[in-house]
Amino acid sequence: MANHIFPLFISPLIVIMSMSLIISQTILVEARQLLEVTLPELPKPEFPELPKPELPKLPEFPIPELPKFEIPKLPELPKPEFPELPKPEFPKLPEFPKPELPKFEIPKLPELPPFPHFPDLTKPTLPTIPSHSTTSP
Repeated sequence: MANHIFPLFISPLIVIMSMSLIISQTILVEARQLLEVTLPELPKPEFPELPKPELPKLPEFPIPELPKFEIPKLPELPKPEFPELPKPEFPKLPEFPKPELPKFEIPKLPELPPFPHFPDLTKPTLPTIPSHSTTSP
């Protein structure tokens, strides 16, 4: 018979898990209490206006003009002429006779019985709703 021994390393894990579950509930309660607390409104502090710093003007540098370069024209190359190649002549392939397929007869489907005729029913009439007068006697 096999012996089932409870592993000892699981027992501290069970203790830690149970403690964490208990602590998590208290944290939720404390968080809810923080949400319900109203804080007093504090006055906004006023800061003195600081003078804006003046930046020194940067000297203007002259922009040098770049010389214009002319693009040299490339000589036109003549189009190459290729010799015409003769068209190849292929021998004619012999024609093979087409095989004749036998004709298959399609069996006729049996005719369906005619659809039964239902008697015509009269349309129901809706009852009339009496109109109420809004004038009082």
